[in-house]
Amino acid sequence: MNVIRRFYSSKSVDTPSGQSSETGGVLPIDLEGRHRFVRQRLTNMTDEERAFRRKFLHDQHLSPDEPVVVPEIYYELNNPIRRAFRVPMNIFQDILTPRIGERAAFNVRFLTSKLLMGISIVYIGAYYVLYNTNNWERKSGWRIHESRSQCVPGDPGFPKVSDRTLPKHYADRGFSSSPI
Repeated sequence: MNVIRRFYSSKSVDTPSGQSSETGGVLPIDLEGRHRFVRQRLTNMTDEERAFRRKFLHDQHLSPDEPVVVPEIYYELNNPIRRAFRVPMNIFQDILTPRIGERAAFNVRFLTSKLLMGISIVYIGAYYVLYNTNNWERKSGWRIHESRSQCVPGDPGFPKVSDRTLPKHYADRGFSSSPI
């Protein structure tokens, strides 16, 4: 009697990009058969099925060697440039691993690297916006417009006269305040 049975998932859905399913198009295999439920096991389970279930449950236990780490896979999956960029955080993780454990060291390494990348992106963006602005000397860069300050009744200087009184003040792009 064949206890390993295939069942077909009815959860696949047609999408605009094609058919998708929870298993990525591969048919799922039910290894436990109909005896995964307690009531089925208690009522009508043969000795052959009991032996299969005992073997199945025993096979679910990992050996002490698992997972097997093969160092060559790291070199096959990561190109030399990526390995070079990963060296500082690998050293950082190796220093932390004996102190806080392997999983915690990996989490600290991951969060630290993402935090450093975020800070770098913010600094590079701020530098670019501050020192590469679009003015009358350059056509490229960010064009920054400053809002006028609010002046309401009761404030000193109300009614505030616009800074742009002459036609040459419009589309100036910082030319009139240039030291050149």
